[in-house]
Amino acid sequence: MSKVNKIIPLTDVKFLNLYELEAENKFGKTHPYYVASRKDEHTMTAATKQVTPDGVLIYSVFGENHDKVIMVRQFRFPINDYIYEFPAGLIDSGESAKETAVREMMEETGLTFTPVDCEDFLNRPHFSSVGMTDEANCTVYGYASGKPNLNHLEPNEDLSIQLVDKNEARRILKEENLSVKAYYLLLHFLHSSPEKPFEFLKL
Repeated sequence: MSKVNKIIPLTDVKFLNLYELEAENKFGKTHPYYVASRKDEHTMTAATKQVTPDGVLIYSVFGENHDKVIMVRQFRFPINDYIYEFPAGLIDSGESAKETAVREMMEETGLTFTPVDCEDFLNRPHFSSVGMTDEANCTVYGYASGKPNLNHLEPNEDLSIQLVDKNEARRILKEENLSVKAYYLLLHFLHSSPEKPFEFLKL
């Protein structure tokens, strides 16, 4: 059975670090494998086999008719370009995923976020790109209200708030950079009804 024998830190910086794993394949041969993580070598998933969330992604319906979702168009340095995303952010120590979602929505958009109740497994963390990182994020669903503003942004955040209706969602799917998770959530939005915007959460 494949396994990780040892974790060796290669960097020591805030927010994200690189590790070399001593990986053993199913034939018992070892080889190096490199992975990035927001955790340290003792708490990363390769060490604990526990999936703990690093952050949240917020799927938020907006407008009196519940006919829009909140997205942000944000500059991301790894691609040296703008990408359309749902609001998101890292979980602070002691916060629940829903508390983080409320805080991050206010910080990124100036809007008040009210999470909806759903089965617990729908908020559990999932991996973002498991071939290169153990980063895991929860998706929190709910409603946003208020007037969008950028008053709470940090200096290095370069983003604009997007009130996306179904026509704009189709354009974004055809033309813009998107994360995989945003891509699938936009598909859900396109097939949802304003009367029951979270019907897709009922399995």
